[in-house]
Amino acid sequence: MLYVVGIGPGNAENMTMACRAALERADVIAGYNKYVELVAPLYPHKPTVATGMKKEAERCRAALELAAEGKNAALVCSGDAGVYGMAGLVLELAVDFPAVEVEIVSGVTAALAGAALLGAPLAHDFCVISLSDLLTPWELIEKRLRSAAEADFCIALYNPASRKRADYLKQACEILFEQKGADTICGIARNIGRDGERAEITTLGELGGIAVDMFTTVFVGNSQTKIVNGKMVTPRGYALEIFAAKNAAEMALRASLIRQVLL
Repeated sequence: MLYVVGIGPGNAENMTMACRAALERADVIAGYNKYVELVAPLYPHKPTVATGMKKEAERCRAALELAAEGKNAALVCSGDAGVYGMAGLVLELAVDFPAVEVEIVSGVTAALAGAALLGAPLAHDFCVISLSDLLTPWELIEKRLRSAAEADFCIALYNPASRKRADYLKQACEILFEQKGADTICGIARNIGRDGERAEITTLGELGGIAVDMFTTVFVGNSQTKIVNGKMVTPRGYALEIFAAKNAAEMALRASLIRQVLL
């Protein structure tokens, strides 16, 4: 059995019960170095197999081979295994291991964990876009940014910068400016669930000048997003207006009934 496990931000409190159960059942834990380091202290007696950056296929195949040997293997990914994780690649490679049963175990992706830190920025329609061009051409990323901005989606941006892509967030902001104003409410969540966790609210006009890294998730609000008691909030459609109209109608009806009784 191979469990492909989303460990959320990496701290025990934000792991799902299904995640913890899969890791308990596992005979060996495999994954990217940093993610294995996050869970290893919770299971100090379990052997681990770790690989570095750009070794995704290698570690997926290694995990499948362990499972083919009869072991219960857990391949860990940050956030959710199916959101920029290893779930898809494992399932593609698993065709060469027909005897191996694969179970995808969902986790808490950074968009959800970061949104909770900021308030409720994703309470309406939203999309998730990665600014990493390692596997996706930048031209396609630009197209997706423009389309999302034109459709007035709230946007969660993953992988906003790295040492080689220090200005990608700034470039993304310039694209979003084509459809969004500089006063658009934005948020930043850093080191979610880890040491140094921090959230801050800013605007699109200021966002491009803020230093971010691969452990930062960026949130860009839609045209209705606002700050409520220090929290980033995207109202869910016209619910409040409908409630107010209904309430006003009920009040008018009650007033009319009272007048009739008095007369």
